[in-house]
Amino acid sequence: MKCQKCGRPATFHITEMTGNKPLEHHLCEEHAREYLNASSSSGDSIGGLAAALAEGISKQMPVSKAAAEMKELDQQVCPICGISFLDYRNRGRLGCPNDYDCFSKQIGILTMNIHGETEHIGKFPKRAGKETNRRTQLIKLRRELDDAVTFEDYERAAALRDKIKEIETE
Repeated sequence: MKCQKCGRPATFHITEMTGNKPLEHHLCEEHAREYLNASSSSGDSIGGLAAALAEGISKQMPVSKAAAEMKELDQQVCPICGISFLDYRNRGRLGCPNDYDCFSKQIGILTMNIHGETEHIGKFPKRAGKETNRRTQLIKLRRELDDAVTFEDYERAAALRDKIKEIETE
């Protein structure tokens, strides 16, 4: 997602409740500071909170460090499905169950920010474990099949196709 003011990557997503409708702001670090500083100087009841948040942001994330970290994280790629963290951030969808392990640190931070917890408390489907491994294997094989076709290795592609069909019919 891009900053609403300048087009750089939005690293701060602020939701304000104005009446019955939420108002969302997607801003880069620089514009988030400006927005929060403007809110704190407007004299409303949220101003103190916004000022504290802006101060926390400025202490925790220097611009150059945040940009370098985001660039490094965006290049991280899952070895199974090939999705990068940038693809995940843009689409909002992971490619396979292995992505939870591959991007665990980043997803943990997002989950904590959204839900306030990082551990699931509730029911799990009884058949979840068996099916997940099968799906992960199919994703990996399909990716290998695409690579084999791209590199015109048709013998390997045929073998992979047969293996995929075998797993799907089980």
